[in-house]
Amino acid sequence: MSAFDPRMTPANGHAAAHELRGVVEATRYVKGTVKTVQQPLVNLSSAPRGERTSQLLFGEAFRVIDERDGFAFGQSLRDGYCGYVIAAALTRQEAATHWVAAPATHLYPKPRLKAPPEVAIFFGSHVRVTSDMGEFQKVSTGHFIPSGHLQPLRARFSDPVGVADMFLGTPYLWGGSSRWGVDCSGLIQQALVACGVDCPRDSDQQRGLGRDIPADAPLQRGDLIFWAGHVGIMSDAETLLHANAHHMAVAYEPLSQAKSRIAANNSGAGQGKGEIEMRRRLDKLS
Repeated sequence: MSAFDPRMTPANGHAAAHELRGVVEATRYVKGTVKTVQQPLVNLSSAPRGERTSQLLFGEAFRVIDERDGFAFGQSLRDGYCGYVIAAALTRQEAATHWVAAPATHLYPKPRLKAPPEVAIFFGSHVRVTSDMGEFQKVSTGHFIPSGHLQPLRARFSDPVGVADMFLGTPYLWGGSSRWGVDCSGLIQQALVACGVDCPRDSDQQRGLGRDIPADAPLQRGDLIFWAGHVGIMSDAETLLHANAHHMAVAYEPLSQAKSRIAANNSGAGQGKGEIEMRRRLDKLS
């Protein structure tokens, strides 16, 4: 990946990260300020009011490099991805203690099952637990989350397919990263990060994960399959699990059927183009 890939370069002409001094041109160079997302979701865009390229989740950290006209430009600490977010979606940095390990969870005003929840947050969101109430955990916002929906910050799953399966039926959303909506590479990133694998945001970046699988080698659970502009994960030797624009959802599909359909269609955002280009295997999960 080029060092000047704009997706991964914290510079926008007005300002650049201080480590880029002498590398890229900018009016000023700054250390940046790390802030925390305070909304359930916020779009990360290629430009102010531009198209969504990714999303940040509640509690995630974002390094702000430049702020103007109601937008903050910076870099996600999850994956280094750069872009613009609505500045009001950010608040002061807060250290998390737990993350949401359920597809979604509600923030309850009281530690009671029947208390009307005020808002929901999604898988992968970060929270700071301030008090253990038994069946509920009180978090820094003053809300309560069911204890079974949270895991300590360093806890990880061991099966990325099992994680991806939690998103089954989630609507397809270009640039989406949550149960509210997800795209092909967003699904893979969520599944792998939850299993302790550092995973970049976009499918072309994800091609660097793992090792090549020869075209004639049997596939197995957890293998990644790449087309141009598309990625999915094998649930077994014959079945692909992927977020795709054909189903407009996260769906299981026989790999042979997906191959035929994609090759025949040869177009369409989120569906890939042409033949399978790469197969990758992750041998070790941390």
